[in-house]
Amino acid sequence: MDVNCPVCEAPVLAGDSFCEACGHRLDAPVCADCGAPAVDAEGYCERCGLRQPTGRDHAEIELGGGAAGVTDKGLRRARNEDAMALLSTGEATIAVVCDGVGSSPRADEASAVAVEAAAAALVRGAPAVEAFELAGRAVAKLASSADHAPACTYVSAVVAGGEITIAWAGDTRAYWLPGGEPTADDTRPLGGAPAAGGGAPAGEPLTEDDAAPTGEITAWLGADAGDVTPRVRTLAPRSPGLLLVCSDGLWRYLDGYAFPRSGTPLEMAREMLRHALDSGGQDNVTIVLIPLGGPHG
Repeated sequence: MDVNCPVCEAPVLAGDSFCEACGHRLDAPVCADCGAPAVDAEGYCERCGLRQPTGRDHAEIELGGGAAGVTDKGLRRARNEDAMALLSTGEATIAVVCDGVGSSPRADEASAVAVEAAAAALVRGAPAVEAFELAGRAVAKLASSADHAPACTYVSAVVAGGEITIAWAGDTRAYWLPGGEPTADDTRPLGGAPAAGGGAPAGEPLTEDDAAPTGEITAWLGADAGDVTPRVRTLAPRSPGLLLVCSDGLWRYLDGYAFPRSGTPLEMAREMLRHALDSGGQDNVTIVLIPLGGPHG
């Protein structure tokens, strides 16, 4: 008995598969933090409790038309609970960004299944509300009980024919970033009327948070979400620019921030990510940029 179990430290025989004292599998993966071979089937280290990094910790997407997305776990989170999709059908560019609700279990799974379900629906041409409902059903199926309900926020964007259609619930946001100097009527709703508040100058959100004054979100996807209907907005930009869809890991650091005006969308997304990390990186960060007109699209 010259080996000890990494979890309970009971002596075990070399060559044993399991610890007889606690049942730990002795050939378990090694923890990225403490180095113990003690990672369980759900990805947690049984010694130090760290949830292990995954391939989602940092990912980038770049489409042929210039649209790009970056997601990163940030500096304070054990793993990335954001998820994103960025796809092109040839006629439309489609983005979905979901942010797992940190107070819910398996929040990373919630955002992943929501993005997958919504993106698949939007690619086949489903309306924004239908895609949202399918994403909600996918997240609700993850719940094992009323007290164990994974949850996430939601934003989808479809860019086609010079128009942008956005659907959202929660506090994940979309912004319009005009190319060059913003005008007083840079975006307009369908029908030609001016956008509320005189348009959307650089960095002004195109979405409104579903959140209480104290900051708690009031709409989300999940089995405990109740009857949630997404808000939908359609806009037709009058000048070239970029649609930005992002999680709160970026927008919490946008007060006073000057968005980059040069580079490819991927380079600009990376620059925004650096800003979020340099500002503290307290949450997961997801940034999607879709160009309309101008040099990128």
